[in-house]
Order: sequence, then structure tokens, then C-alpha cells
Amino acid sequence: MNRLQGKHVLITGASSGIGEALAFTVAEQKAIPVLVARTESKLLQIARKIENMYSIKPIIYPIDITDREEWQKGIDNILKECGKIDVLINNAGVGYFEEFDLINWDTIENMIRLNIDALFFTTYYLLPTLMNQPAAHIINIGSQAGKIATPKSAVYSATKASVISFSNALRMELKGKVSVTSVNIGPVETAFFDIADPKGDYQKSVSKYLLDPKDVSKHITKSMFTNKREINLPFWMHIGSMMYQNFPRIMEKILKPAFKKK
Repeated sequence: MNRLQGKHVLITGASSGIGEALAFTVAEQKAIPVLVARTESKLLQIARKIENMYSIKPIIYPIDITDREEWQKGIDNILKECGKIDVLINNAGVGYFEEFDLINWDTIENMIRLNIDALFFTTYYLLPTLMNQPAAHIINIGSQAGKIATPKSAVYSATKASVISFSNALRMELKGKVSVTSVNIGPVETAFFDIADPKGDYQKSVSKYLLDPKDVSKHITKSMFTNKREINLPFWMHIGSMMYQNFPRIMEKILKPAFKKK
């Protein structure tokens, strides 16, 4: 029997990019996607397509997960409707590429609220129901930027490093109860760059390296209910990040031209 059949998979940031791709991939495996994002019209469109393609009726919940009071009520409502959550995918996130002394403070706070605060709270509030399942999984979407910090991404890199560290500690705390996987990816062909890189310069410079969100979603879905520690994509960037951890000064010199592409 398909291990995902009938499982409820909650995906934040589900209206586009990796979140949208995951919605289709888990539905193909007969799981029930629980789709959370701010834009109701996009969620409805995705839900209709999934229902037509796979005869699976997703649960949608349009909400801003950075509004903690409303999101807490939202999670309660989702649990009433679903009865349980088997997999939590903390996918929602945002990035802005700008030098730290030039970036607007509200922009900094927005990254911290969504990339860290909302992820922590969602995990914290759903943990009791996850721990109550025979098998459960938390999947946090990090970034290779959390392993290799680059100019113009000081805050974004810091938030993603936090996600990776959080995932590592949580994995040890929940061993034998809930699986925890961090997904550390390089640039992906999504709407992320519409905000992070509005001029499109960085996106153009890395266009030949962009990951396909559908491929990323397949890797993630394949890892569900396994003890996979990390998913690192692309592989060559993962090798680069490991070298950076061991030889940061040398790697910063080697990668300086690439760092300046932002």
C-alpha cells in the first residue's frame, strides 16, 4: 500500500513554487494536501486542478501565517476539519537581496516573521498532534544560503541558517517519535525572485542552474516517513557548501565572482 495514501500533508506557502508543486506531487501519491497561503483565488485554482486530476479533494486555508493569533485559530480549525496532520511542510518563506545598511527595517522584520517566527510557531503548535500519530514527519525548507552566506543576503542567510540549526536540534529531540528533514536548496525557478531580485539580474546570472520545483517536490515526497536527515540540491552546490565549512577563507576568494552576481 502507498505509504502516503490518506495521509494529511499540511503545506505552508502552497499557492506557488515548491509549495504548489508539492500539492500536486503528494496528491498523486493519494495523500490529502492541506494548502495554506494568503491568496484564496490561487489556492482554489490549485485545489480544482488536483481534484480533477487525482480525484483528491484538498483542504485549503487562506491566511497570513505571520498573524499569530489568527493562525492559531486557523490551525485549530484545520485540525477540526482534518482530525489530524501527518506531515508538516514548512515551506513559506521570503527573501530580499540588498546590502544590510541599505535594506528597510520593515523588510528585515518581514523575513524574520515569516522565515523563522511563523515556522517555529507552526511547528510548536502542531507538534502535539504530530506526536500522536503512529508516523509523522516535519519537513523544513531551508536553503544553501543557510550554509554559505553571501553579500546582499545577510538576513536571509541568517534566517535559513536558523532553520537548519532548528531542524538539527529538533531531529535529535524527536528521534523515534517524529522524523525531521531539512531541505537545503539552491536557486529554484519560482516567483521567489520577483521579490528577492526585482531587477532580475541575479536570476539571469544563475538561470542555467535553476532547479525545477517539480523535481524538488519529488525528492521531498520520496523522503516522507523516512529518516532522511537532509535533502541538498543541487549536489554540486552541496559539495561547495561542505568545502566552505572547512575552508571558508579560501572558498570566499574562489567564489567571490559568484558572490558579486547578486
